[in-house]
Amino acid sequence: MTSSSPDYYGQRLGLPQDGPGSLATVGRRLAAILIDWALAYGVAYLLVGDRLLKTGQFTAMSVLAVMYLVGLAISGSTLGMAALGLRVTSDQGGKASPYAVGMRTVLLFLFIPAVIWDADGRGLHDRVAHTMIVTTR
Repeated sequence: MTSSSPDYYGQRLGLPQDGPGSLATVGRRLAAILIDWALAYGVAYLLVGDRLLKTGQFTAMSVLAVMYLVGLAISGSTLGMAALGLRVTSDQGGKASPYAVGMRTVLLFLFIPAVIWDADGRGLHDRVAHTMIVTTR
């Protein structure tokens, strides 16, 4: 590692290396989104039934977007994040603003920003929205 590289993800943000308040690992973040996807598809199936497989993907994406917007605005977590002990916060500390939650959600649904990471392991969507996902336990 070069002298300007952090020793661990989140170090440059002043976060601990592990434990509560540390930057969430990629594995936990992916597991959380898989849980959220499963829940969104379940709700979408209840709404549109068997049409989900043919034309209901927009319904599932809409449910997921609402889950993100409402969950992050209220508690800082979606159901999947809460189950895995994760929370979205501002990179300046504290709760993410409604604007940041909205920006993060829009960028997440564009997908490309979510797979481009910075030196701290944050996705481009988090970097642009000035948010980060930290562990709560």
